[in-house]
Amino acid sequence: MKKLSIFLMAATMLIAVGCKGKKTVESNPEIQQKVDEYAEFSLTSDLIDGLSANEKELVKIFIEIGKVMDEIYWDEYFGYANRASLDTIQDPAIRAFARIQYGAWDRLDSEKPFIPGYGERPAGCNFYPQDMTREEFDALEDTLKDSQYSVIRRDENGALYVLPYHEAYKEELAKVDALLEKAISLAENEGLKRYLEARREAFRTDDYFESDMVWMDMKDSKLDFVVGPIENYDDGINGLKCSHEAFVLVKDEQWSSDLSKFAALLPEMQKLLPCDPKYKKEVPGTDCDINVYDVVYYAGDCNAGSKTIAINLPNDERVQLAKGSRRLQLKNAMQAKFDNIMVPIAKLMVCPEQVDSVTFNAFFGNTCYHEVAHGLGIKNTVNGGIPCRQALGAQYSAWEEAKADVCGLFLTEQLIERGLITNTTVAQNYITFIAGILRSVRFGATEAHGVANIMCYNYFFEHGAFTRNADGKYVINVDAAREAARGWAALIIAMEGEGDAAAAKAYSEQNGKIGADLQKDLDAIRDASIPRDIVYRQGVAVLGL
Repeated sequence: MKKLSIFLMAATMLIAVGCKGKKTVESNPEIQQKVDEYAEFSLTSDLIDGLSANEKELVKIFIEIGKVMDEIYWDEYFGYANRASLDTIQDPAIRAFARIQYGAWDRLDSEKPFIPGYGERPAGCNFYPQDMTREEFDALEDTLKDSQYSVIRRDENGALYVLPYHEAYKEELAKVDALLEKAISLAENEGLKRYLEARREAFRTDDYFESDMVWMDMKDSKLDFVVGPIENYDDGINGLKCSHEAFVLVKDEQWSSDLSKFAALLPEMQKLLPCDPKYKKEVPGTDCDINVYDVVYYAGDCNAGSKTIAINLPNDERVQLAKGSRRLQLKNAMQAKFDNIMVPIAKLMVCPEQVDSVTFNAFFGNTCYHEVAHGLGIKNTVNGGIPCRQALGAQYSAWEEAKADVCGLFLTEQLIERGLITNTTVAQNYITFIAGILRSVRFGATEAHGVANIMCYNYFFEHGAFTRNADGKYVINVDAAREAARGWAALIIAMEGEGDAAAAKAYSEQNGKIGADLQKDLDAIRDASIPRDIVYRQGVAVLGL
């Protein structure tokens, strides 16, 4: 496979040039505007200063591994051949935007193609042959075809065959193996060392269960490294194939300590969910943690288009039922989005009487408990015990994100009323949440988070959670919003619990569309030149290492 290290360096320069608006040749003004919609942010952290010399060396190694994850993700989403063709594009704005999107489709505009010569995004990206039919896939007799960690290819005769990731990306993963060997030798924290050893084996075998279990026990390391094939958002055919990514994280021990007390409350939180009791009989694990980190490097899936600001992992339901999950809040990335995007949107769209109720603490709380809520609700259908993820297939991601949004909001309300959260109010959380929908809806109607937010927006509007005043500003009715949250949560959890993929698809197709009034609001936000998301200046040099 062609390796493009020199090309990557050039691409990084192009992103920086595009985002600053400096062009050496004439750019497409429409695409340049899209590039400019991503606010630049230097991914740094004061927490680096508190690391030991060995930990700083580990950060460097983790960043190198992240670069390999980035390389693999390019192939999974766009294909190495397509990626190489970008080097022939003369327009610097198009090239810069392609680097942000990791391909030819605008992730925040319903994945519309923006590079001449490219049509709609293949539903299965590069995980499957683009011309593969459903009949061909169903007829393929290989149990690994349904693995989250395999790709489907054609042989010289045109027949389908399966390649597990450790074979498909053998050359790339050999680099990862060597880097992990070095990292293991440097790791002084026992939990981190065990995790790196287990993850190394997982890359060799495509069996991530044990490393996920070990990761759940890694409680006291200052560093964390989320790496591997993790999320399945890109597989629009079967909702199976996982994309490679990496986060390099430094723990904020003070903020983490403040949140740690909530982990033991998860079973009680499960009982509080506003849904039919039959959908909340499962008991979530309590051996989990809620911690706060500064993220110092993104790579692969998490760096494409809109940037992740919180993590809830692992996704493996077996691990969740046995040990729960870990919720990682990326505080510096949250602050970047709040300052650059949320505050300007609130000033433009929220009525003067309520705009000051849009606060970072509320934004942080809503995001934090979104991740908590992923571990709640129902994991297996009530009418057969099938994993909800499997039953809903390609519909699952959007519904699961919708559940996490509204159940996280509901749980934050409960904790505030119990006096366990004291730095924000219920009203601030609901007002900030609704203002936040205007931010997230801009992700588009194809990305899972975007579909979830559009459905939520429409449900809340229909149930009177907000109106517009004479100036077109949003006026939030907090009491009505609280009732809407309960109804929306009950609907979502029931949809997952029943596992009816056809019903889930029908509902999202009818209610996951941007209406005329919302589009008018989004146009106003666009015309005000408010960034849609952020793009990072990142790496060893930026960190001063």
